[in-house]
Amino acid sequence: MWMGHSSMYKRTPSRDNSNMEDVEENSDLLDIGLDKGTSNPSLMLSLPHVLVATISSFLFGYHLGVVNEPLESISVDLGFRGNTLAEGLVVSICLGGALIGCLLSGWIADGVGRRRAFQLCALPMIIGASMSAATNNLFGMLVGRLFVGTGLGLGPPVASLYVTEVSPAFVRGTFGAFIQIATCLGLMGALFIGIPVKEISGWWRVCFWVSTIPAAILATAMVFCAESPHWLYKQGRTAEAEAEFERLLGVSEAKFAMSELSKADRGDDSDSVKLSELLHGRHSKGMHFSWFVSGIVVTCECICHCCYLVTGFLRFPKVIFYSQVRFAVVFIGSTLFALQQLSGINAVFYFSSTVFKSAGVPSDIANVCIGIANLAGSIVSMGLMDKLGRKVLLFWSFFGMAIAMILQATGATSLVSNMGAQYFSVGGMFLFVLTFALGAGPVPGLLLPEIFPSRIRAKAMAVCMSVHWVINFFVGLLFLRLLEKLGPQLLYSMFATFCIMAVIFVKRNVVETKGKSLHEIEIALLPQD
Repeated sequence: MWMGHSSMYKRTPSRDNSNMEDVEENSDLLDIGLDKGTSNPSLMLSLPHVLVATISSFLFGYHLGVVNEPLESISVDLGFRGNTLAEGLVVSICLGGALIGCLLSGWIADGVGRRRAFQLCALPMIIGASMSAATNNLFGMLVGRLFVGTGLGLGPPVASLYVTEVSPAFVRGTFGAFIQIATCLGLMGALFIGIPVKEISGWWRVCFWVSTIPAAILATAMVFCAESPHWLYKQGRTAEAEAEFERLLGVSEAKFAMSELSKADRGDDSDSVKLSELLHGRHSKGMHFSWFVSGIVVTCECICHCCYLVTGFLRFPKVIFYSQVRFAVVFIGSTLFALQQLSGINAVFYFSSTVFKSAGVPSDIANVCIGIANLAGSIVSMGLMDKLGRKVLLFWSFFGMAIAMILQATGATSLVSNMGAQYFSVGGMFLFVLTFALGAGPVPGLLLPEIFPSRIRAKAMAVCMSVHWVINFFVGLLFLRLLEKLGPQLLYSMFATFCIMAVIFVKRNVVETKGKSLHEIEIALLPQD
């Protein structure tokens, strides 16, 4: 844990270029003298709680895709057909609401607890979906979508927190992959629900009404789920925290878990965490920022520093970077989410139909195929997360995405025949979605709550996820414009470059957390005295 009184845990001095070896050595030293449990707890104790939490991820995927097929029918019924600005707002206003919900998620999760945060996530989705389903004008639709967006922004970071904090260490990666699988199922569910929209008048209203059912189930089922023992312990409710550990891990493992939790939080204070504290001081690893204004600034710094890592000769103003290049944990998280979005994944999802149509494949079949590739990759990642590890999956996922984008760029050149271009484009798109689902999709949401100390975990996730939404917005806004000005070959090459930057970034700065308890990870990432 990152604490002001860090003299309890001493680290061996390390060389500047060997921080990864430090972590492994440090975690090995931690095992000495630590009386671990003799066997792994039953995963069936915590599984039901994790499955309920992932309903929020299902809703996340569902609401992202719910307007894709019905948008034309909505525009006709509500009287804004042909108004591209209004159609764009119906799709994108969710992103604005999501950014608001995401920025508030850390303070809500720390203030009222993880369970109530889930219920607060479900409430605006029920209200917003009901408003969208019942409205007879554009304004009602926009307000409803804004409400839904706040729930979408609140849900994912809380789900990542909750799954990380209630899962046994040996299956935490597997359980974390459920979040991505649930999101894929939500996207596919929205697609299938929307199929009759062109044949049945007013079916788009049913699409919105249906989403209130899982939201109501989430709000109700959370009453019976365990609260995060980590949050209860931070609130001074030690007896309740131990009782929840017994529900999640069993009686034999609860004592050991409480012992680890007390060691991790020893000397910690209950003061509120300031935004500036997330990026420097005791929560950083040798790197300090002189200013932090917004998620956009963080994103710019991420891009600039990644360019520095790749080129080796670009220099940036001292006002942004000091001489050391070892990252604050929040900076690592923000960079991962920025690179995830800059890889072009949302551009692929948004415009896959166009590529498949050029190859003579109907758009509805194309969307199903993309959804299946996404789901298949997510299921495979679930089996590999706790075997190969987070870092390995993340590294090879970005590497595969870079290869896929190079294939897409090759298909856009005049070097291949028309038939060859179709194979390159379609094959590259399938490979891109598949490799994204193997690592770059599910890993960041799981890895970041693991590497953040418990004191800042919720708020740090809120900051990092807000970067995700900011980049997502700009990619969606600028993609078509850039495609028109730069052409597909150069644009796909840019996406491939970002993927290569991500490979280098992961290799140099991401730590492996597979099989380690949250306490072990905090100790492994302690700064030097």
